[in-house]
Amino acid sequence: MSPLSALLLRDLRLAVRLGGGALVGVLFFLIVVTLVPFAVGPDLALLTRIGPAMLWLGALLATLLGLDRLLASDHEDGSLDLLFTGRMPLELALATKAFAHWLTTAVPLVLAAPVLGVLLNLDPSSTAAVAITLLVGTPALTFIGLIGAALTVGLRRGGLLLAVLILPLNIPVLIFGVAASSAATAATVPFRGPLLILCALSLMSLVLGPVAAAITLRQGLD
Repeated sequence: MSPLSALLLRDLRLAVRLGGGALVGVLFFLIVVTLVPFAVGPDLALLTRIGPAMLWLGALLATLLGLDRLLASDHEDGSLDLLFTGRMPLELALATKAFAHWLTTAVPLVLAAPVLGVLLNLDPSSTAAVAITLLVGTPALTFIGLIGAALTVGLRRGGLLLAVLILPLNIPVLIFGVAASSAATAATVPFRGPLLILCALSLMSLVLGPVAAAITLRQGLD
């Protein structure tokens, strides 16, 4: 087994053993989406129009819940020091940890989105489109969050600061995610354009996120 595969399996096992991460994220996602009909009233046309935006906003906020523990637990038990001294490039190690975090936190949100879309009066094709945009766009949220986790790794209560730091960086992802979902729902503009931009944002964050996080850790923990 390669070191990257071992690190990925380790983080997945830790996420399963600790528990609560994926469940808390999905429950928070459910609460946000459930409160929307009570807030805006029983206007089904309005719910259909704002449904994609609320699903994306709920997913964005839910992904913030576990980001503060992405690197903090490894810093506390000394695992992060082993990554520094190991032969594996730190950038690849951080990318692997972020990918494991995405699998255990964002993928459950993607799976829950079609079910929650029913509460917002979205038809099956619209909910499928929202799920696709979440599947494509949530990696950008995770890898951007990796930078914030690296910046706040040495702080005891860095969760709020992390959210303040990375929320402005997540705005382009939110804009094009909602634009792609709304395009599929309203069918007034092409769905492909915003979706391709969303893919580009995820690919950019996949490349730049681990590099920026590695530079931050080397500067902050030396």
